Amino acid sequence: MNRFFQKITNSQQSILQQTQLGQMCGSKQLFRDRYEILQILGRGGFGITFLAKNTLLPGNPLCVIKQLCPKVTNPQSWQRACMRFEKEARTLGQLGSHSQIPMLLDYFQVNGEFFLIQEYVPGLTLAREVRETGPKSEASVKQFLQDLLPVLQYLHKHRVIHRDIKPQNLLRCEYDGRIVLIDFGAVKEQLVDLCENSINQPANTNFIGTRGFAPPEQFSLRPVYASDIYALGVTCIYMLTAKSPLEFEYEANTGEISWQKEVNISYSFAQILGKMVKIALNDRFKSADEVMKALGNQSYLTTLASCLTTQKSTHKLDHKSITQHQNSHENPNVYLPPVARTASAIRKWRGRLKSTKS
Repeated sequence: MNRFFQKITNSQQSILQQTQLGQMCGSKQLFRDRYEILQILGRGGFGITFLAKNTLLPGNPLCVIKQLCPKVTNPQSWQRACMRFEKEARTLGQLGSHSQIPMLLDYFQVNGEFFLIQEYVPGLTLAREVRETGPKSEASVKQFLQDLLPVLQYLHKHRVIHRDIKPQNLLRCEYDGRIVLIDFGAVKEQLVDLCENSINQPANTNFIGTRGFAPPEQFSLRPVYASDIYALGVTCIYMLTAKSPLEFEYEANTGEISWQKEVNISYSFAQILGKMVKIALNDRFKSADEVMKALGNQSYLTTLASCLTTQKSTHKLDHKSITQHQNSHENPNVYLPPVARTASAIRKWRGRLKSTKS
């Protein structure tokens, strides 16, 4: 027994008994003569994920083995499944050069099942983090967005829609605190689409995503880049409230989440989140770039507002100091930051307007 092999649930016990990798779990038997299976990490609708170590490499590095189990009923469908799996795996391989996306190390098929070998990133998911420490602050969620939006920008630039962004698929690396996006839906979507069609199932069985986090167009099997923006916005609401989207009430007229009364955040940030989770695509942010720009503008406006704030001084200034301070706004040789110059101009405009009215 190794240190990773922990107490398992009844469902995991069933996996151990029914799958090849499950039967190897906790033993010294090797998968493909190199991978020692340590424990089950999770099970979804399309496969099972195991933690393993590569016994052939120096240091026996840990890795994740994802086993996808399509049920294909004829040779032609199987051939198409193999081609699609290889195509999508290559896409994941290209994406894996990003520090916030686990690297794809290998992919292959064995006895009618597909396997992905990916880099293992130790850490906690945001779902578990929120369960353990409670809701996040506005500042923390803004930082999260600033960390993750460039990843979405990178994915969409490569024409990849994640399709399943949620707290369970966002991992905070325990080594450096970076947010890592895991469990891409692209491979699963291609395989399930082909497999369901092979047994003449209705098209609505092909949905990839998670209820509450996926927007309507995704349920209609027409995901777009803005679908990831919606899921990211709902994830932010979860971080602020520690509530699943299914726990909220929904607006009767629009179908949108009624979340505003559950949070204590600035008006401007609430506007950004509100636009991220709009049901209508025309009202929602279209890209990660648009959200990043809105966050940048909010930061600028906050700084500008602080420059415009007038408070009574807590200490006395002599006449000379006051004169020097006033002259600094007029003297072209004295440098002022752009925000301060704008604020000064607005104050002067307000002063002129007030004197005109009087």
